[in-house]
Amino acid sequence: MAGPSRLPKILTEDQVLQALRDVGAVSNGHFILSSGRHSDVYAEKFRALEHPGLAVSLGASLADRFAGQHIDVVLSPAVGAIVLGFATALAVSRARDGDRDGEARFIFAERDAGTVRLRRGFEVAAGERVLVIEDVVTTGTSLREVLALVDPDALVGVGCLLDRSPGLDLGLPLTSLARLQAPTWDPAECPLCAAGVSAVAPGSRHLTASSG
Repeated sequence: MAGPSRLPKILTEDQVLQALRDVGAVSNGHFILSSGRHSDVYAEKFRALEHPGLAVSLGASLADRFAGQHIDVVLSPAVGAIVLGFATALAVSRARDGDRDGEARFIFAERDAGTVRLRRGFEVAAGERVLVIEDVVTTGTSLREVLALVDPDALVGVGCLLDRSPGLDLGLPLTSLARLQAPTWDPAECPLCAAGVSAVAPGSRHLTASSG
């Protein structure tokens, strides 16, 4: 049994995809994605993040993709990317152990009255360098809302667990641990809807206030 001081494993793209399949984080069916588009493949990242060891490795793998960059703050959107963002900030802090600049902070943005904003006293101070971490990117709508909260000059970069987009222009490269090749459709053009297959909306954006 590994001791608590064992460093998390840095995963390649193939290893990330295999790990997600192994824990059931990638499934098939008829899904309404957070973007509103439909797909026959869904990535339920929390099936991976319920495993602390894997979550820490995913965060360490993202931090490794930005090795050599100075990061003061890791910022993620709630709710889906909170665990991944925290794990990334933890890995950044561990890599800087003994550094006079101390640990990296983790903060998250949340939707308030339809607008994504920083709450709970979270802020980015002048001069701080920010890494934005998302979980799964499809259209990039949520990601752009979070990026808009940060001065472009303060951005170190933007990373995600899975990129299932057709390619996005964010003004800076999107660094993903893996690409998920899966079709998405506008609801009016969804072949599964046309075939009468029932759809489910598992994403956190579809949760109601009464859901907790």
